[in-house]
Amino acid sequence: MLVQIAVGTCLLVVNIIIAAVAAMVLEVIFQAAHPWLMREPHRPKLVVLLAGVSLWVLGVVTAGVWVWATALFELGAFGTLEEAMHFSLVAFTTLGLGDILPAKEWRLLAGMEAANGFLNFGLLTALLIEALRQIRLGQFEHKRKGG
Repeated sequence: MLVQIAVGTCLLVVNIIIAAVAAMVLEVIFQAAHPWLMREPHRPKLVVLLAGVSLWVLGVVTAGVWVWATALFELGAFGTLEEAMHFSLVAFTTLGLGDILPAKEWRLLAGMEAANGFLNFGLLTALLIEALRQIRLGQFEHKRKGG
């Protein structure tokens, strides 16, 4: 049990670091694009922003699923990488179909992966909303000042 908790904790930390670095890179991209985002027209740029950030979030989630699937496969919790990937996608998204289960000695990782996915989706959703809010506030302020 302690080995499962240790492995799960390491995988959680790796995924948290991936999400944190992705958020930092996204912030740098926003700073570079700020002058462009503030110029008219605003609405088409919001569509581009929403699509771009959504794809970015999807990439971060995909990376998280791959981290878990690869680890589960390497640990021998599944016979094939495809089974590990299917399970990880189902666990990370908290869908929990239960059609494929890890080997008994690794089953605690399922809950840890679900918690990781739940946390990632919450944090990344907050990032998406905050990005849109900051851009819209900046656009309104820029328009108010006559820029």
